[in-house]
Amino acid sequence: MTKSNSEREEVLLGNDAVAFGALAAGVDFFAGYPITPSSEIAELLSREMPKRRGKFIQMEDEIASLGAVIGASLAGAKAMTATSGPGFSLMQEHIGFAAIAEVPCVIINVMRGGPSTGLPTESSQADIMQAKYGSHGDYPSIALMPDSVLESYLFTVKAFNLSEKYRTPVFVLTDEILGHMRENVILPPVEELEIINRQEPTVPAEWYHPFEQTTTGIAPMASFGHGYRFHVTGLTHDINGFPTSIPAEIDALMNKLKNKVLYNTKDLTMVEEYQMEDAEVCILAVGSVGRSARRAVKILRHQGIKAGMLRPQIIWPFPKQPVEKMLKQVEYVLVPEMNVGQVRKEVERLADGRDRIEGLNVMNSVMITAEDIVKKILNAEVPVD
Repeated sequence: MTKSNSEREEVLLGNDAVAFGALAAGVDFFAGYPITPSSEIAELLSREMPKRRGKFIQMEDEIASLGAVIGASLAGAKAMTATSGPGFSLMQEHIGFAAIAEVPCVIINVMRGGPSTGLPTESSQADIMQAKYGSHGDYPSIALMPDSVLESYLFTVKAFNLSEKYRTPVFVLTDEILGHMRENVILPPVEELEIINRQEPTVPAEWYHPFEQTTTGIAPMASFGHGYRFHVTGLTHDINGFPTSIPAEIDALMNKLKNKVLYNTKDLTMVEEYQMEDAEVCILAVGSVGRSARRAVKILRHQGIKAGMLRPQIIWPFPKQPVEKMLKQVEYVLVPEMNVGQVRKEVERLADGRDRIEGLNVMNSVMITAEDIVKKILNAEVPVD
């Protein structure tokens, strides 16, 4: 690797990369509860945030943690928490509150085996659907999935940017493999990172409507204590934040939440394509499994199979257009994942029964290897040049 004089080359733990990414993004507030395999994030931030006048609080549980994060965000802080599957489950009601109240916050989920206590020291990808449908009701979901230590850093910065831009909770789904992996990385200069802050109101306080309909779908957000008084509730509400049961106002609110994501799919679509130009076989993988998929493509190409990889980097909203384009191109799709087939079901939904799609599913927390993927594809008798 080569680097410029202003870049930093380090050997970083994945969880530490998340913490440094949060610091680079300007995190002001962290509230959390220790849980394997995410605890290193809290440990590093507990040391570093006081040095930067940030606030770090260890809460009594994960429910209180996200409640504190929401409160800090309403007061103007860039706020986050970090957890794993069981803690993520406990946070779901507050996630729904943050979504309907349009409160920016970042939630890191370092996934582990489950359900319940499960396998605290082992890996999984079983929280993908929970990130989309975990809380009740209809609400937008934005979730990023890195596959490396460097992406863990960059995607945490991206998560803060998206959260502030769209006034919504944003998830970063890593896993035990990534969280406890050490890699040699070159970090870009902090001053060269794109940093997005929430849009603040410019109108007089008496003109301010915290949930107004705008051309972008995102209303400016005032901070408590900065001269603007407004109401926040978990109930359906009008443009001033007060509860409403008027059907037209409820429809306007729910469509506003939906359209924030629907109208910005270009901004919210990130995929890596590897050797897809002439591919006849596609390995669609997410997160840490993408590392094995990339290696499997190289092995298969050496054996005369035109394989490629498509890796969604933002998994929610699901990258509909790139996946549909891929489905029109290839003859066979394999979706390896460390769950029962959560991503495969999304691919099959888009394929509508027209394509040959199979899964390679591991639920015992043993990492899927490139050899596992190659064996599955060779047994499927895909065409060889």
